[in-house]
Amino acid sequence: MRWYGKLLGAFAGAALLRSNPLLGLLIGLLIGHALDRDWFRGPKEDPYAALGLTEEASDSEVDLAYRRLIAQYHPDRVAGAATEIQRQAETRAREINTAYDRIKTLRKRR
Repeated sequence: MRWYGKLLGAFAGAALLRSNPLLGLLIGLLIGHALDRDWFRGPKEDPYAALGLTEEASDSEVDLAYRRLIAQYHPDRVAGAATEIQRQAETRAREINTAYDRIKTLRKRR
């Protein structure tokens, strides 16, 4: 469990609210706790959702979904299309590749 956000928040809060250091300490602890718990980050991306799968999918299902999606969104397939469509295909292909790499990394750790 992370603790350094709480410690830094407590010091910063006490230093900023010199007139009432206890209140500053408490506010700093709350803000530090929120930072330690990643409350201010967006939702974590699910690599399985990017491939349209769940965590229970087998390795062969992951490979099949990856090959199907990358064939569909590969930038070479839309080479003659408008630049906006090409850009969207590149972005989606990058997301698919990132999700596939992340899944492979997670499954190696098992």
